[in-house]
Amino acid sequence: MADQSKINLEIYKVFVQTISEANHIEEMATRLTQILVGALGIKGAALFIIDPESDQLELLASAGLSMTYISKGPILVGKSIKIGPNREPVIIQNAQASHKIQYPEKAKEEGIGAIVSYPITMRQKIIGSLRLYHSEQWDISQDDLYFVEALAQTTGLALMYFRVSTAVSDIKETVGDIHSVWL
Repeated sequence: MADQSKINLEIYKVFVQTISEANHIEEMATRLTQILVGALGIKGAALFIIDPESDQLELLASAGLSMTYISKGPILVGKSIKIGPNREPVIIQNAQASHKIQYPEKAKEEGIGAIVSYPITMRQKIIGSLRLYHSEQWDISQDDLYFVEALAQTTGLALMYFRVSTAVSDIKETVGDIHSVWL
């Protein structure tokens, strides 16, 4: 039986407000992971983006996880919790018995009992992952999965916004550096 739902529209509203008020991508990601840990009452949350050159997941932000666990080693896209081409979440209800985890001994040392990994997409392409960590075995409710999907999609939109915003700022700065004599 699934756990009772913990995410509701009020939590989603706080999540979206956090995105809209953030000035920097790191600030947004840190606050989002903190909201998820508090709202779901889970051990931790992490937001990763894919580095296409190294084929690794790079940690953008996390909450509730130790520095030892965070710095356990490179998280390889092909060896870590692999999200399939259908972009469905990967739910590991018992992390201690799963072969899908790249560092199972580190997860055990950290006290992780379950993991939910949801893809973050931008224009139909997976660009990252939102991961939730629970200290016990976890049968996440279907309603919470729907909300986590909405949160992951909203996060993808926010990442695209920050990417475009940064590019526009860079262009503005470059144009501003051109002396009027050259124009």
